[in-house]
Amino acid sequence: MMASLLRFFARRVIRSPPAPLRVVALAGAVLLYGTTGFLYFELPENPALTWQDAIWYSVVTVTTVGYGDLFPVTTGGRFIVAMPLMFFGIGLLGFILSLAASALVEAKTKELHGMSDSRATGHLVIFNFPGVGKLESLLRELRSDPHFGKQREVVLVDDSLVELPPELVKLEVHFVRGNPARDQTLDRANVDQATQAIVLAKTPGDPRSDDQNIAITLAIEARNPDVETVVECVDVKTEELLRKAGCDSIVCTSRFDAAFLSHELLNPGAQEVIQELTSNLRGEQIYVTEYSGKKRVAFTKVAKACGRFGHLAIGVRHEGATLLNVAADVQVEPGDQVISIGPERIPALEEV
Repeated sequence: MMASLLRFFARRVIRSPPAPLRVVALAGAVLLYGTTGFLYFELPENPALTWQDAIWYSVVTVTTVGYGDLFPVTTGGRFIVAMPLMFFGIGLLGFILSLAASALVEAKTKELHGMSDSRATGHLVIFNFPGVGKLESLLRELRSDPHFGKQREVVLVDDSLVELPPELVKLEVHFVRGNPARDQTLDRANVDQATQAIVLAKTPGDPRSDDQNIAITLAIEARNPDVETVVECVDVKTEELLRKAGCDSIVCTSRFDAAFLSHELLNPGAQEVIQELTSNLRGEQIYVTEYSGKKRVAFTKVAKACGRFGHLAIGVRHEGATLLNVAADVQVEPGDQVISIGPERIPALEEV
């Protein structure tokens, strides 16, 4: 055991020492040379000099500051100590700066290529990269809502993206490259500390993307059941499997596509209205707010409470069922969700 440790030490430290150790050893040798040499030549001429003075002179000279409070007056001190110390100081500073620049470039390169780990907490993790346009629009919509916040950290996980696009770099997205269904990748994305996750279809319109999304959902829920997971699926038949996998919400693009097409054909202009109601960037939005009161009340009272926030109440979600255009005397129970249209999110609906 001891022999193995000695071989490892000789190979990794003596024969090929790491850059930080080389810097420390070189700086220590230069400062030791300057300190002892300065005292050796200058002490006979100035008996009041101390080790502290010599160290101060060496540091000031190596760093090319040169305050001038201490300087050699002997020939040996000037040409044997001071001049080599100046040249070594310039070289040492250049070496340190080059190491620092290389470290920064390497760290940035790793981050852009998805090789660095995320240490974020309370963040959003997006799985799969369907394209720059879709992700850019998604993030702009999310960050325009105060409930999500502009400073919320976002981590993108994908196994085929080579380098993070500049558009997503500007949006401060952290990229982790790897198989989204593997525990190792989930560790690097710090899914255990995430609060939300979105699983996008890898290839929009391809039902085979749903198979991977099911595996990703199972991996997420096994690691962090508390994370709020929204999964995109292409085939309507996949919804049942995704619910069994434990995801919180499902967005089936094929169902919405068919609904939008038919609705626009039968009601021209409906698409613009829906876009205004679903975009956070402009117009009014649809909000779902939980009624947290302690007793059941009539819908008309809830509607009046929404009106005080500039909202128009249009329905209620009760036990998973959505009721729109409900009668005024319909009872809203604690825990129900009120559907309304307004300019911004309602803080809370308590006693009305």
